[in-house]
Amino acid sequence: MRSFQPALKSLFAKSSAMLPIFTLTIALLASGCGGSSGSSSGSGGSTPPSTANEWTWVSGSNTGNALGISGTLGVASASNVPGARMDSVSWTDRVGNLWLFGGSGFFPTGTSFDLDDLWEFNPTAKTWTWVSGSVNSGNAHGVYGTMGTAAASVFPGARTGSVSWTDGSGNLWLFGGTGYDSTGTGGLLNDLWEFNPTAKTWTWVSGSNTTDALPVYGTMGTAAASNVPGARYGSASWTDGSGNLWLFGGTGIGSPLAGGGLNDLWMFNPTAKIWTWVSGSSAVNTLGVYGTMGTASANNVPGSRSNSLSWTDGSGNLWLFGGLGYGSSGAWDYLGDLWEFNPTAKTWTWVSGSNTTDALPVYGTLGVASTSNVPGARMGSVSWTDGSGNLWLFGGSGIILPGTGSPRNDLWMFNPTAKTWTWVSGSNTTDALPVYGTMGTAAASNVPGARMGSVSWADSMGNLWLFGGSGYDSTGTGGDDLNDLWRYQP
Repeated sequence: MRSFQPALKSLFAKSSAMLPIFTLTIALLASGCGGSSGSSSGSGGSTPPSTANEWTWVSGSNTGNALGISGTLGVASASNVPGARMDSVSWTDRVGNLWLFGGSGFFPTGTSFDLDDLWEFNPTAKTWTWVSGSVNSGNAHGVYGTMGTAAASVFPGARTGSVSWTDGSGNLWLFGGTGYDSTGTGGLLNDLWEFNPTAKTWTWVSGSNTTDALPVYGTMGTAAASNVPGARYGSASWTDGSGNLWLFGGTGIGSPLAGGGLNDLWMFNPTAKIWTWVSGSSAVNTLGVYGTMGTASANNVPGSRSNSLSWTDGSGNLWLFGGLGYGSSGAWDYLGDLWEFNPTAKTWTWVSGSNTTDALPVYGTLGVASTSNVPGARMGSVSWTDGSGNLWLFGGSGIILPGTGSPRNDLWMFNPTAKTWTWVSGSNTTDALPVYGTMGTAAASNVPGARMGSVSWADSMGNLWLFGGSGYDSTGTGGDDLNDLWRYQP
C-alpha cells in the first residue's frame, strides 16, 4: 500500500471523481500495481549524438514496475539504475549532472513504497550513482538533526509530490510534499532542505519536522523570520536570476485553519533564510482573476491549483501552466491556462489558454507554430527551458471529456517572444504506446509512451531529459510505474 500519495493512478480509469480531499491530514491512498521487473536495464553504454527532434532511450527498462539496482553507495556503475517510480523531484547541478530524489515506486523486494533515495546521473558516462537514502526499505522517516546544521546522518523522509530548486552555488533544494516526518507519521510536509553535492550532506533549513504544519503568512510583501508556507504537495517552483527560490500553490493547508487548493506565491531568500508571501490568497479554493489576455495587472492572479508546470525564462520571468484547480469560475478540474509572473513588478499576466476548466487541445500541424495552437487542460506534465529560452511541455494527464483525463505523450514548445505553441512530437490522441527502438540510438520513430508524474531536466548542451512516471510500457500495459530515461535533442 502506498501511503500519503496523490491519487494519480486512478486517472487511468478515466474517473470523473477528481475533487481533492481537503482534510488536515490528506491521506490519498492509491494501491500499488503488480507486474514483472523490466526486461532491459542499465545505462545502454555510449550514446551516439542524436539528430535534432529525435528521442533516444538512454537507460532503464522498457517494461513497467522495474526494480532498481543500487550497487554500492557513492559508486557509479553502468549496471546501476533507480527503480520505477512516479512523482519524484529532480535537479541539474553546476557541472551538468542530473539528480533524482524520492517519489513513489519499487524496491528490490518488489513492493511499492514512498521513497527517500537520492541518485545522480552523469550524462557523459551514462552512469547512475546511489548517493543517499534507503534503497531497501520504504516509507522512511526523516532525520532532521539541528536546523541549519549539515550532517552526514541527516536526511529528508520518504515523500512524493515535493518541489525542487538549484541555487546559484549549485546546491539542491527540496520542499514539502506528502510523506513521513521525524516521528514516522505520514501526512503533508512543509520542511525545506538543502543538499550540498560536493559534501554530500543534507541540511534542514526551514519548516516543521512534523506533518500538517500551519502557515504563517505575515504581511504580504514583507519578509520575516517567522513566515513559512503551510504543509502541501503538488506545488510549482522556480529559481530567479538573483538566486531566490519561488513556490506557488499546491494542495495543502491555508489560513485560517483549512485544507484545500492554494494559490499563494512565496519567495525564499537562501542567504537570509527568510520567506516572503508575495501574491495570492491565504485562503483555500480561490478562483482565478484573469483580467485581459496579454495585459499585466496587480489584480491578476491564477486560481488555486496543484500539479502544474513551471519555467523560468531568459529574462527571469516565472511561467506557470495548467494543473488541477480553479479557473475564473466553476469547480476544481483540469486547467490549460498559461501565466507569466514578473518578479520585479510583482504582476501576473494571463498569456495563453482558456480561463475555464476542461479546455480541449488544438494541435494544428506537427512542427508548425500557430497562435491558435494550445496544449489543452492537463496535469502531471513535465517541463524544460532550452538554451534559446523556449518553454517545453511533455505529456501528463490531458482532458478528453469534462472532468476526465487520460495520459498523453505529446511534446510542445512555447516561444515566449512570439507567444505561440508548436506541437513538436508524440501523438495527438491519448494513451499512446512507446517506441523504444535500440537503447542508446536516436531515431525519428522513437517516442516515450503516454505518462504522467515523470521528472525532467535540461543539460548544459540544451538537451531535454525525461525519467519515469506512471504510464505505458513496451507491452502496452498502462498504469505501471516506469524507470526509463530518455533524451530529446531540440
